[in-house]
Amino acid sequence: MFDFTGKVTLITGASYGLGEEFAYSFADAGADLILTARSEDLLMTVAEICRGKGSKVTAVVGDVSDEADVLNVISAGMSDHGRIDVLINNAGIADPRGVVAEQFDTETFNRIISVDLTGAFLYARECGRHMLQRGTGAIVNICSILASGANENSVAGYAAAKGGLRNLTLQLGVEWADRGVRVNSVSPGFVVTEMTGPMLEAMGMDRWIASRTPMRRVGKAQEVTNAVMFLASDMASYITGVDLLVDGGTNASNGTYQMPPIHHEWNNETPQVKSSYEPVQPRPDWYQALERGIPGLHFPMSEK
Repeated sequence: MFDFTGKVTLITGASYGLGEEFAYSFADAGADLILTARSEDLLMTVAEICRGKGSKVTAVVGDVSDEADVLNVISAGMSDHGRIDVLINNAGIADPRGVVAEQFDTETFNRIISVDLTGAFLYARECGRHMLQRGTGAIVNICSILASGANENSVAGYAAAKGGLRNLTLQLGVEWADRGVRVNSVSPGFVVTEMTGPMLEAMGMDRWIASRTPMRRVGKAQEVTNAVMFLASDMASYITGVDLLVDGGTNASNGTYQMPPIHHEWNNETPQVKSSYEPVQPRPDWYQALERGIPGLHFPMSEK
């Protein structure tokens, strides 16, 4: 579907999760790659797989919140490839503890902002300079549905960072529009990957999220990847400053869509279109478990 032959794509947080999926898909589409993440072993494994797909790959370990690391990654990439055509700002961390805002510690808040927002800005700024000099380029920031809304799940740091990233996307998309560089973002809803799927299914969290999603299911990593590749491609040549929601309709429904509607309990005489979806009530056991912590899930979560 997409052809990135002859183009160089830089992906942050490329060692696992969505970043890993992006790397494989861009490699399959013919792109050469610059990959970075903090986990060296995982990053090198992804890089080797992409080389097996025919891509020329530069893999450099780095922390997106460290400006020296950012400059080092870009310098290595430019040295090996000579240019950067596409930037995918994917690296991010979150706080799974569900700490309420009035108890949220400053250190954790600042760390999330430094990775999810400042890190994305550093890469956009440095890659943007090269792209502006050439008069062409595409940047896709990975945001979240929490960038344009809120919920009751106590994620103040993450919501603030992703909201800032969404507005940064709009600003850069407009500021650089007449100089050939497009900047857009993709805001995924709840997406299950091979890594997160078993744990979330075991807790029933996937069913709870699905019950609050108009499409009655959680998202797939490939569905997010398709949106990212579209915005990075020439197919989106007249699109900039846009945040593309890939959330099964959650944002459009204000995040409150849930089956069965309340009136089903008392309005039994009204003809209804039956749903095959088994209703799940909010705040199930997994939600309460977050307060105690989830075994094997460490805080803060490492960036992708």
